Amino acid sequence: MIRFAERRLASPAFFALFQEGMALVEETAAYLDGEGRAASAALSRGRLAAYVQQSMRLSTRLMQLASWLLLRRAVAEGEMAEATARREAAKIDIEGPLRDMDAEALLPEPLTGLIARSFELQRRIAQLDAALAAPSAADVAALRPNVVAGQIGRLRRAFERR
Repeated sequence: MIRFAERRLASPAFFALFQEGMALVEETAAYLDGEGRAASAALSRGRLAAYVQQSMRLSTRLMQLASWLLLRRAVAEGEMAEATARREAAKIDIEGPLRDMDAEALLPEPLTGLIARSFELQRRIAQLDAALAAPSAADVAALRPNVVAGQIGRLRRAFERR
């Protein structure tokens, strides 16, 4: 049985997602250390509090997503067993806190753009993670009773009585 989600991890689409995620991590770090630091110095107290909170949430979200991507890349490249990756992935919170649009309204536009892109990346990763966690058709079939075998067993018992 082919599991399409697992095949997708070995596809160019996954490696593009991986590259996109890692590039977003780097871009965010560069912004927060450079332009963002300068922009935050000019913010009012309330806006600065929102900036600090949202930049911390953004950094945490991206680190969680990068961890998931690194685990999945390790499996795709044969560096880690699937079972090990599943155990490690269980420690990663790819859902994170909900988006706070009120706080985002107080932030400089470049930071809100990074936040929006991080939530889109999170959505795509969560979708792929759910597909990987879903049981395969073979797993589902193994859980269902074999109707034909049950009927054959009943016929066999009926004929054995005679």
